[in-house]
Amino acid sequence: MDEEIGGAARQVQWKSYCKTLSLLAFQSFGVVYGDLSTSPLYVYRSSFSGRLNSYRDETTIFGLFSLIFWTLTLVPLLKYVIIVLSADDNGEGGTFALYSLLCRHAKFSLLPNQQTADEELSTYYYYQPGTGRTAVSSPFKRFLEKHRKLRTCLLLFVLFGACMVIGDGILTPTMSVLSAISGLQDPATGGLADGWILLIACVVLVGLFALQHRGTHRVAFMFAPIVVLWLLSIGIIGLYNIIHWNPRICLALSPHYIVKFFKTTGRDGWMALGGVLLATTGTEAMFADLGHFTAASIRLAFVGAIYPSLVLQYMGQAAFLSRNMSAVHDSFYLSIPRPVFWPVFVIATLAAIVGSQAIISATFSIVKQCLALGCFPRVKVVHTSRWIHGQIYIPEINWILMVLCLAVTLGFRDITVIGNAYGLACITVMFVTTWLMSLVIIFVWQKNLLIALLFLAFFGSIEGIYLSAAVIKVPQGGWTPIALALVFMFIMYVWHYGTRRKYMFDLQNKVSMKWILTLGPSLGIMRVPGIGLIYTELVTGVPAIFSHFVTNLPAFHQVLVFVCVKSVPVPYVPTDERYLIGRIGPREYRMYRCIVRYGYKDVQKDDENFENHLVMSIAKFIQMEAEEAASSGSYESSTEGRMAVVHTTDTTGTGLVVRDSIDAAGTSLSLTRSSKSETLWSLQSIYEQESGGGLSRRRRVQFQISEEERADPQVRDELSDLLEAKEAGVAYIIGHSYVKARKNSNFLKTFAIDYAYSFLRKNCRGPSVTLHIPHISLIEVGMIYYV
Repeated sequence: MDEEIGGAARQVQWKSYCKTLSLLAFQSFGVVYGDLSTSPLYVYRSSFSGRLNSYRDETTIFGLFSLIFWTLTLVPLLKYVIIVLSADDNGEGGTFALYSLLCRHAKFSLLPNQQTADEELSTYYYYQPGTGRTAVSSPFKRFLEKHRKLRTCLLLFVLFGACMVIGDGILTPTMSVLSAISGLQDPATGGLADGWILLIACVVLVGLFALQHRGTHRVAFMFAPIVVLWLLSIGIIGLYNIIHWNPRICLALSPHYIVKFFKTTGRDGWMALGGVLLATTGTEAMFADLGHFTAASIRLAFVGAIYPSLVLQYMGQAAFLSRNMSAVHDSFYLSIPRPVFWPVFVIATLAAIVGSQAIISATFSIVKQCLALGCFPRVKVVHTSRWIHGQIYIPEINWILMVLCLAVTLGFRDITVIGNAYGLACITVMFVTTWLMSLVIIFVWQKNLLIALLFLAFFGSIEGIYLSAAVIKVPQGGWTPIALALVFMFIMYVWHYGTRRKYMFDLQNKVSMKWILTLGPSLGIMRVPGIGLIYTELVTGVPAIFSHFVTNLPAFHQVLVFVCVKSVPVPYVPTDERYLIGRIGPREYRMYRCIVRYGYKDVQKDDENFENHLVMSIAKFIQMEAEEAASSGSYESSTEGRMAVVHTTDTTGTGLVVRDSIDAAGTSLSLTRSSKSETLWSLQSIYEQESGGGLSRRRRVQFQISEEERADPQVRDELSDLLEAKEAGVAYIIGHSYVKARKNSNFLKTFAIDYAYSFLRKNCRGPSVTLHIPHISLIEVGMIYYV
């Protein structure tokens, strides 16, 4: 009986799993596969654009299809679907996911803000059965960690790959939309002139970027049926062309035809590989968009629909071309039976828009990850989905991409030239992934070095051949992604260099604890009621800017909290593990440290309860410290105590009672104004009213010490001071820093810091904006950093 019940339960679970898997696979069509599925629009056209155009015979057509088939089989199917999708970072994929895995399992990061507490995060170490949750040391690993230049080269390599993804985000919409709209040039439909084709393509591109702020999830979910319909259409049309024109094309599945192809075409055939590799464009999206789905759903969609549909379509186009050699200039649209031309044209245009939408969203994610790693100037990041974590929109990047897309479209006006640039960008990203994947096999999967070398040699040689063919096309448009990548890479590295130098200045000029202790509990100045949140990038010690504050400000708040908002090389930090709380100095100094940790996929939203979470976290830390001291028998706290993870969602053990000071109707209850002056209260009320209803509706809470809490008198006094300071108000103190190169610096450093980095800092969003600090409570103090 129990076995029957267990079998029924497993059957229900299996049905639920299959239903969820099928739904995710269906949704992936609208997000992941729009680009890859529209590649038949231009692959044969681009392949025959060069000298291969003079080889119009059946052997060449069969060999070209055989190349496309085996490229699709070896790269998207074998490399990505079977191997690379297994290298996820807690469900996340992409270039930065691989880099973050490497940074966690080896000390490859250049910014020295790592802490031992970060390694205790539940999402920190990659786990596989048979491997531990710790990094294994090896001579190769120690060699890379020891040489800073090698780690810098690795970062530059990753940034170059990321910049190529951004270039892909510029070229994909241009290539896809222009290829789809070019169907209007068909003489059978009236044949529009090139000028009209460009105008329509530009209008579609402007509309595409104008809709980005609505979020990819809405458009992609709505267009998933369009992509499915597109796949069915090209599969059926391909099958029709095989049967109608040349069923012998099935023989070309044999790699023997690849050998015959190169024997016939020689160097001209090798140069045509730049067009063949366009069949794999969009492959990287399978790995990059992994976070929105599961590896199983992406594999199911590819094996069940994408792969067979594409193979049938390429085979059908080849069968058509083998009997219609003059149609190579637009083989896709000319191979469509006339009765279904217009429906297929409409579906192709919509599918091209979906593919463009997905790569633009992936570009936003790449920029966000660069921002989290300190490799991109501060920009506005908008979270566009309440349910799908990671769906974001970046206004500045969106409009820059639109301008560059229009510039490429109007500048080149030729699908062949744009295809040369597009192919180089795509194959470079895949080549970077292959190298990073080989390092992941060694350091993360902890496999033998020989396995990593075999992976690198096999897939690296295939992609290297295609890369060499794409590089030949640099004078014919291939220079575009390289130029774009170099510009973005310069911006990224200058920002990372300046940020790192600024952090090192803070690290080397920390205020000594001895100096703070000599000031006494009052810090040598007047301590006024309130909480002062001093923002710093340091995770240990007191920054030099604090002594600057003490020198320039006549008074300081009775409770000081040094707040550090930092990114950890994990995709997401669980909310319960986000806050690290510690103490600075003796108890009577009332100085604390709070480190707020985010992952590279986390969006730092304007948390209206941040102040309340902070107070509860500090209160809980005080209780934890007292309990630990009582158990050890020593009540003396160290001047720089250890950091403790405090669960902000759990209010138990804080010794506080939380009461709402705004009722359900939004009416403010009586709230003690403490030492806040009437003028300040009236100013805050006016500010909240002018800022819109949102601020005035914020949930305000009032804290009280629990009567049931039998705490030590010292603990009760500390909690009382904390609550009194909270009632008096919270001030946000941030340094307005000016970074300058030292006088003895060389020309390159002076140019990078005084001009390039300074220009980027002046033209990006300020730290107070990105940290969502309310202006009415903000205090800025200027300080010059000589780095």
